[in-house]
Amino acid sequence: MSKTVVEELKIGEKLKRLRKKRGVTLKEIASATGFSPALISQIENNNISPPIATLMKISKFFNVKISYFFEEEESIYEVVRKDERRVVKKVISPEGTDHGYIYESLAYRKKNRIMDPFILIVEPGMRYEENLYSHDGEEFLYVMEGEVEMIVGDERIILKEGDAIYFDSTVKHRLLSHSDKRSKVLAVIAR
Repeated sequence: MSKTVVEELKIGEKLKRLRKKRGVTLKEIASATGFSPALISQIENNNISPPIATLMKISKFFNVKISYFFEEEESIYEVVRKDERRVVKKVISPEGTDHGYIYESLAYRKKNRIMDPFILIVEPGMRYEENLYSHDGEEFLYVMEGEVEMIVGDERIILKEGDAIYFDSTVKHRLLSHSDKRSKVLAVIAR
């Protein structure tokens, strides 16, 4: 790996950022990996091209995949234009034929995000109640258009345009149509 590639990948900057984020010293990294503090410093300053084996030990210390050092530099923000949204249809009927929800991802490029924002399109008549879901995290839903019914635990809540709900998603839940028109919901799922 030439110095140009190392600088291009910003391996040193990524290592320094990891170190500062975790609040560890060069000496602590060196002690845990078996390398000298001087070597860690040289890597951080892009003075040397570390071999893969060295990066593997460092990535193991920080509990990140080695690919972290080779990925393109991540931006501090992400813009997803209306025509760039990733669309995912979700089959939810017992027969596997109906697509009751359409998800439009609003942040699919950002890595290591703690929130997943979507626009949910809920088709009219989408009423399959048999399968309630639960998962780690929390959810926030805001009804942009239409009217939906939210099942959270044993509760049924009708949400109209402009209404919002925030809940612990470890509780069994399900979003249903409550209208003869399509509904549009902003959904933010946090892990």
